[in-house]
Amino acid sequence: MDKFWSQFKSGTDIRGVASEGVEGQSVNLTNEVITDITKGFVKWLCDKTGKSSTELTVAVGRDSRISGPRIMGQVEKALMAGGVQVLNCGLASTPSMFMTTVDLKCDGAVQITASHHPFNRNGLKFFTVDGGLESEDITALLENAENKSFVDNCSGGTTRAVDYMSQYCKHLRDMICKGVNSKNYDKPLEGFKIVVDAGNGAGGFYADKVLAPLGADTTGSQFLEPDGMFPNHVPNPEDAVAMSFISKAVLDNKADLGVIFDTDVDRGGAVDSAGNEINRNRLVAVAAAIALENAKGGTIVTDSTTSAGLKAFIEEDLHGKHHRFKRGYKNVINEAIRLNKEGIDCPLAIETSGHAAMRENYFLDDGAYLCTKIIIKMAQLRSQGKDISDLTATLKEPVESREIRFKITDSDFRATGNRIINELEEYAKAQQGWLLADDSREGVRVSFGENDGDGWFLLRLSVHDPIMPLNVESNKSGGIDVILDKLMAFLRNCSGLEIK
Repeated sequence: MDKFWSQFKSGTDIRGVASEGVEGQSVNLTNEVITDITKGFVKWLCDKTGKSSTELTVAVGRDSRISGPRIMGQVEKALMAGGVQVLNCGLASTPSMFMTTVDLKCDGAVQITASHHPFNRNGLKFFTVDGGLESEDITALLENAENKSFVDNCSGGTTRAVDYMSQYCKHLRDMICKGVNSKNYDKPLEGFKIVVDAGNGAGGFYADKVLAPLGADTTGSQFLEPDGMFPNHVPNPEDAVAMSFISKAVLDNKADLGVIFDTDVDRGGAVDSAGNEINRNRLVAVAAAIALENAKGGTIVTDSTTSAGLKAFIEEDLHGKHHRFKRGYKNVINEAIRLNKEGIDCPLAIETSGHAAMRENYFLDDGAYLCTKIIIKMAQLRSQGKDISDLTATLKEPVESREIRFKITDSDFRATGNRIINELEEYAKAQQGWLLADDSREGVRVSFGENDGDGWFLLRLSVHDPIMPLNVESNKSGGIDVILDKLMAFLRNCSGLEIK
């Protein structure tokens, strides 16, 4: 595959520049490119299913980005040109588009989104009933696009509007009614005030179509209106500014809980009644506590950057097992699926970014589903005179945490990054007081005792970019500086790495 087509591959997604407005970034997701990629998907789907294109049904949805209507129109045209029956789901969440393959028996689904990336970006995510496409599948459909390997133009392709989001919302409401199982079965959230922040993405439905019909007071919910320019804050639960907005909304409205979504609702975060973030390690802890209730002793798969305190919480407090794996939500999900196939009880795969996938929900990373599980648990705890914060009261969190991103200057950044990782591993083995982690599945993770910084670092190679992210945590003030001093003695002598 040449450079032109490979530029659109972002792991298991298609991404590119779809709108003007950012200096130096010209539109490359043109109508022609979108058409060819879609036709490449149709050919791939025919090969996978063994069906002719005229036998296929494909659902299409989009988030709130300004380029969404244009791209959706092109996708529809390209699908219909192949004779495909198209279900236009309009504004929709990414997880709901996967669910069309389950509930509506679609052969495939396309979501038009670029997650939390700036307004000028957009992309496509593809699904079958087996889940999101893998990296090699994206390569295959892009090669189809490059080589013009398409099915013949066919007549008979149609499109019709489908309000699938209403069915998806009903499923979430039913979950809450059943899970809370209150005396007022149909209004289990009466007496609760829950604030929703959709960041002007596709998640505004959660306040009006899930919570309010169940009796919740959603006063103070904000940025529910779709606006692809994202004028208020970046729709990203990892973003500090975004989290400050939802924390303030909870406190200002004296809410019991706040929930926040990214643009396409495949990630979520929360805030408790005191305005404390249920995010990153704390979100993993809450999700793990919920997941392990019906999977005693089960294994929780997380990404590699989770804290030492979280590992202790899962294994010592929850009596589960903690399995760190490579960054990337698809990597984490696939590892959980692999473990279950091997007979290892694994109910949850979750990244600190907010991607959480439960076995009970097809290992689908669904921010609305995660927040729904949290709301159910909050209601159950209240009946016991407890709060959601009680669930993770024993979680030990670091005093300091920091991420530093080192740029790789060599053109072959993967080779350079892997060389540095190998050299660091050997260096660490020779250092007194450096404890190499025996469960690190990417990069080099080293822990230090109380007198040597009382914490850990993880140096790894970025999945896509010429960057080596360094995560450092310490259990005491000033500990990170101690750890960095030790590590920088090695990094300053590394060729191919930009040290400022």
